[in-house]
Amino acid sequence: MAYTELIKNFNRIRDYMREFYVYGFKSRDGFTQKSARSYDDERRRLESWLGDYMQFRQTPAGKTVFLSVDSRLCRHNPLYKAWKTKSFTDGDITLHFILMDIVAQAKEALSVREIMEQTDAYLSGFPDPRLTDESTLRKKLREYVTEGILTTEKHGKSLYYKRTPDTACYDTDVLDFFSEVSCCGVIGSFLLDKADFINGPHRDHFTFKHHYITGAMDSEIVCQLLLAMQEKRGVTLITTGKNRDHISESRVVPLRIMISVQNGRQYLMAFTPGSNRIRSFRTDHILSVTPGEISGRFDELRETLNGMRPHMWGVSTQSRSGRRTEEVTFTVRYEEDEPYIHQRLEREKRCGTVERVDGCTSRFSASVYDASELIPWIRTFLCRITEIHFSNAALEAQFKEDIREMYRLYGLEGGESI
Repeated sequence: MAYTELIKNFNRIRDYMREFYVYGFKSRDGFTQKSARSYDDERRRLESWLGDYMQFRQTPAGKTVFLSVDSRLCRHNPLYKAWKTKSFTDGDITLHFILMDIVAQAKEALSVREIMEQTDAYLSGFPDPRLTDESTLRKKLREYVTEGILTTEKHGKSLYYKRTPDTACYDTDVLDFFSEVSCCGVIGSFLLDKADFINGPHRDHFTFKHHYITGAMDSEIVCQLLLAMQEKRGVTLITTGKNRDHISESRVVPLRIMISVQNGRQYLMAFTPGSNRIRSFRTDHILSVTPGEISGRFDELRETLNGMRPHMWGVSTQSRSGRRTEEVTFTVRYEEDEPYIHQRLEREKRCGTVERVDGCTSRFSASVYDASELIPWIRTFLCRITEIHFSNAALEAQFKEDIREMYRLYGLEGGESI
């Protein structure tokens, strides 16, 4: 059974899960944000969710704890358990089941007074019943309307409540795939649980070689951003810095969610009126999203972003050299029995172009806003690169100096000729 301490703020859970499992499991001495007691409480809570995936290794510095998820054996994101393990007060859970029973049996929508009378009747047989006041009932009904569990009808000046009709579930294979690849896959996971409850467990047909699971913790933030985009609405973001030592506020118009194919990290592309440009925000750095006014420029800004994408290798929208775009060209040489090198260039070129110079030589070229975003990818071809050029002279000099430093580190000759 999961740890039962009440969860009042999911942002706190996000922080602890990142501190323990994404950035490295903190020891009791290394955890300085809260007291030692808080450390023990949160560690026990997370172990109750993820104990099956925890591994231990003994090192000279002591026992090292880490998360180990084998995608061949674990077909579903284990971090979704953080969303599914919600605790309730006794009053919450009692009122929930009474309300669900009342609205399930009602043939017509009921007023608050009618629901109140039936609620009291449910509890009248107990010697010391836990009674609910009308204010609490109204708040719970409004919460369920917001969640889509109930719908309302207006009769005169009064609101009447009834259960939202059931809808057919998607095919389980669709839900299975959606739950593991979508930026809001936790929704698919909840629906899959419901389908399994109704129809019995389904068979897993998907296995993922690269399974990026940490985005699960940002599901609520991403969902709020997608709803704002659907309504073409601006939002106010509260964000934190890389080291979580600085909090800032930004009013933006959200335009698109982009996901890195290299590490699964999620970014919000948004227009910032203050700087009058489109920039990116890491979703794991966003603490809260507050909806604002509808933006009359949403369609125009979305088209602007679409026009920029042919020059975006990642999420950078501004050249570091001051030019509008930066040019990158490099040539690779390979053996006759290595055609997969050219095939890999074609597969991974993104917004670039690839041309075959001869049977064993290929050339890649791209015009991008920020050429430095390509450096990690270009390095994977180092042993085969015969020529490379950046229009950003400082970046080219740094790239070649890094290669020379590598030669010196390994005591190799020939580095000075680069």
